[in-house]
Amino acid sequence: MSKLKISFIILLITLVASACSAVPAATQPATEAPAAETTDVSGDLVIYSGRTEPLLQPVIDAFKTKYPNVNVLLKAGSNSEIANALLEEKANPQADVFITTELFTVQSLAQEGIFQAYRPVGADQLPAEFIGADELWTGLTRRARVIIYNADLVSQEELPTSIFDLTDPKWKGQIAAAGSTNGSMQAQIAAMRQLVGEEETEAWLNGLLANEVTFFGGHTDVRKAVGAGEFKLGLVNHYYYHLQKAEGSNIGIIFPDQGEEQIGLITNATAAAVVNGAPHVEAAQAFLDFLVSPEGQKLFAEQNYEYPLLSEVALQPDVQPLTGFRLADVDVVAASQDFEATFDLMEKVALP
Repeated sequence: MSKLKISFIILLITLVASACSAVPAATQPATEAPAAETTDVSGDLVIYSGRTEPLLQPVIDAFKTKYPNVNVLLKAGSNSEIANALLEEKANPQADVFITTELFTVQSLAQEGIFQAYRPVGADQLPAEFIGADELWTGLTRRARVIIYNADLVSQEELPTSIFDLTDPKWKGQIAAAGSTNGSMQAQIAAMRQLVGEEETEAWLNGLLANEVTFFGGHTDVRKAVGAGEFKLGLVNHYYYHLQKAEGSNIGIIFPDQGEEQIGLITNATAAAVVNGAPHVEAAQAFLDFLVSPEGQKLFAEQNYEYPLLSEVALQPDVQPLTGFRLADVDVVAASQDFEATFDLMEKVALP
């Protein structure tokens, strides 16, 4: 059995079990905190995050300024690592809040009863598709899957226009991407299976391998390598372009697959949920309220260049609005229910 399969075996077994179970996912009814601001929350708040600490810490710092009596403890790791921890601790929860980099993991865990229903204050201002079924999770920010390039090494005339162009032999050995353990890459493959089918997605992955794409553990390594000129192209979430640009690199960005016969721009979203049986429910709910508040959404937009889901919050000025792009039509719930097949496909092609 491969390392990838072992890494996800707990999650996959429980997903299969959930399909055969009639037990409802949530064990507590949805609640919403009072609209009046409350700053007297105290005690610990344990956050399990699939997002890296640098991207989340500014938001935590701002929350602690508002709630100085809350002691925040953060456990960060890959989505799969954190998901497995939550499943293993289901009978004795240690976390209060889960934050994920994509919707597939949170949707799958919701089906396992890992979260309790909670509708944060202000959630009615978010697009309805970013509120989980039975209010078991709440979307935070949106991100797009893009191609970045080193502008010193690639001319405008030769730029790819599609993610499928990454299999063109002319780019052999010149592309960097995140590998099979990365949540955003997993989510992209799940989306592609829905958009173009199993066979074409498998062919694309084999094409990347044949093209000797270098796979890193995360996108930070990808964007830094492209910025340094070690690779011409990188497949990343859009905000990594802005983060690398801010460091002074001469890089560009491509929003792929915008032609009429192409699949459209693949997007996903971060999300947060309150853990079922959380030891510190009041602090957890206060934190989710903060995440979807204008203040929290503004931090995600300004610090991380993400697309806030709260429409009243402005984009960081350098970020291109999604309204100008043709977006891929992906059913996140359906894709999450078939996530085991996505892991099987990654294992089949031996994606690093």
